Amino acid sequence: MRRVPVTTIFVFSLIASLLADGLPLRAQSQPQKAATPQASGSLKASAIQIQQIQANEVKLSAEFQMALYENVIEEVSKTNKFEHVYRDGDRNAADASDLVILHSTVTGFKQGSGMARQVTTVAGATDIKVHLQFTDKNGKSLLERDVDGRVRFFGENLRATYDFGKKVAGVVRQNFTMASRASQ
Repeated sequence: MRRVPVTTIFVFSLIASLLADGLPLRAQSQPQKAATPQASGSLKASAIQIQQIQANEVKLSAEFQMALYENVIEEVSKTNKFEHVYRDGDRNAADASDLVILHSTVTGFKQGSGMARQVTTVAGATDIKVHLQFTDKNGKSLLERDVDGRVRFFGENLRATYDFGKKVAGVVRQNFTMASRASQ
């Protein structure tokens, strides 16, 4: 009976995990749930107000929750789809005529280990799952998505918040167009 070298087994398991990690990412980018059937880029708004991330049923550290919120604000601002990006509680948002409000609720969290990722590169992943709901001023749901943030191989756990922010920005890019400016 012939023995397979340990390095060969390690290489094949690494390749298999890389391929397996890539598949859920593509599956997550597909729209999972929409309040109304919308064509890509069909929602128009000149302003968005990003509400604090809610983590009612999932235990999440304050540091992680704030990092999620700050990364979403930063990445949505970079999309240039809105003239104004307002924070939760900003009174100036009330004056925006076509305001969209982003509500986010954490639905799942698995805290990984940076040490395990560095040692094995296949263990210790951090995953966070968040339900996004975009509403108008009156609370009517315009768009809903489930988005996740992950850090699989290298980086600290907070890197998952950056990944999440990027994915929220992707949802914004895909579904929103900037409303035409009234007068310049």
